[in-house]
Amino acid sequence: MLVKENHMETSSIVLIDGECLLCQGATKFIIQHDPAGRFHFASLQSDTGQKLLSKNGLPIDFMSGFVLIEDDRYFTQSTAALRIARQLRGLWPLTYGFILLPRFIRDTVYQYIARNRYRWFGKADQCMLPTPELKGRLLK
Repeated sequence: MLVKENHMETSSIVLIDGECLLCQGATKFIIQHDPAGRFHFASLQSDTGQKLLSKNGLPIDFMSGFVLIEDDRYFTQSTAALRIARQLRGLWPLTYGFILLPRFIRDTVYQYIARNRYRWFGKADQCMLPTPELKGRLLK
């Protein structure tokens, strides 16, 4: 958990597969719909990502999409995606209603997409280069 410098609002950390083009697109989407700057990002493959995975009891080879860390708790798969969506601008918080579906159903859909993400969306040779807008939201 991060505490913003100017006020005591906490922010959340999203760990993404830095080589996944779908995940890179999701990062850009979150930033566009998060004008308050609540979410900060690190690649699962980075030193920071590896330390956060280890600290939260996840295997360091966890590359199944993304991880959300909020208030010193971590969330993965569909739960992470829905918890992020409920904090975005626009109608996206309405998707949080899917949390009522049993997790095994939600995660089955999530895992299907995660398994096929490289085939459908591609794989980058390197993590995306941060834009000026993104630079301040990346953890090193």
